[in-house]
Amino acid sequence: MMQEALDFLSKHKEVAFATCEGHLPKIRLFQIMRQESTTLFFATSPQKAVYQQLKDNPHIELLAADGQVSVRCAGQISFDVDDACQQWIYNHNAVLSRLYSSYDKLAYFSLHIAQMDYYNLQPTPPILRHFNLLEGTETSGFVGERFATNK
Repeated sequence: MMQEALDFLSKHKEVAFATCEGHLPKIRLFQIMRQESTTLFFATSPQKAVYQQLKDNPHIELLAADGQVSVRCAGQISFDVDDACQQWIYNHNAVLSRLYSSYDKLAYFSLHIAQMDYYNLQPTPPILRHFNLLEGTETSGFVGERFATNK
């Protein structure tokens, strides 16, 4: 079931991306640049406010949505992205090469998804699945009902 949520993310690269600045939430559109299973990769300019927000507090949430289906992910980002992955991201995104003269002008980071919610409001009743990847649990049921945990 988790694969359904991951497949949705692989097809919906534009996400609402939330950070904090002090105690205030900050949200913006971001693009998933690469996905390797439960790890998502991103790039930004080190001169942007989002970079400093991530340095100050690496905990984020993101949301991908299309119609009545959405996937929300949470976790802590890491700036430890190897050089080969950085070059791949730069070379496979036409916008980055138009905005930046070289791949090393960007800051790259990854999110290893710690928690993920999959909502599908199409069926009756609507479905919710919660995945805690750190604990290896899946909770599922219908929106508005109590959920059962499966390991």
